[in-house]
Amino acid sequence: MAQPSYLSREGLENLKPDLQHLRTVRRHDIAERIQQSRERGGTVSNAEYEEAKNELGFTEERILTLDNMINNAVIIEENQGGRDTVEVGTTIAVMDQDGRPFRYTIVGSAEADPSQRNDIQRFSHRPKPVGKTGRRCSRGQRPVGRNQARSIGN
Repeated sequence: MAQPSYLSREGLENLKPDLQHLRTVRRHDIAERIQQSRERGGTVSNAEYEEAKNELGFTEERILTLDNMINNAVIIEENQGGRDTVEVGTTIAVMDQDGRPFRYTIVGSAEADPSQRNDIQRFSHRPKPVGKTGRRCSRGQRPVGRNQARSIGN
């Protein structure tokens, strides 16, 4: 049985055009590169050919990954756990130890992007300390863990 992929509706909709692009445009471009490199220098000791074949392999792997994520998607509804408990799909506001406020949306690991530097960062509920620490805390409660924050609120 395939593992579920926890995604917001927005995250699911963002994956579909990526998958379509890989299947139609990217796969076709790489196939053309393989054909051209084959015509120029055969397949033996042809670095361009080997590079294109490897790229095709990575592309096919990404297609399979996205296809599995889409087919096994479990949609995360906003505030799924209620307004008083932090669950997957909840946007939380926290303050660090210096009093700087941050907003995070707890999402599935497939959608997490801690490198984002916008108003609301998206953190996974599983592997990331912020997600683990804040999960199942109530409003106003101080999370207990290695990455403590002052308070949690919506």
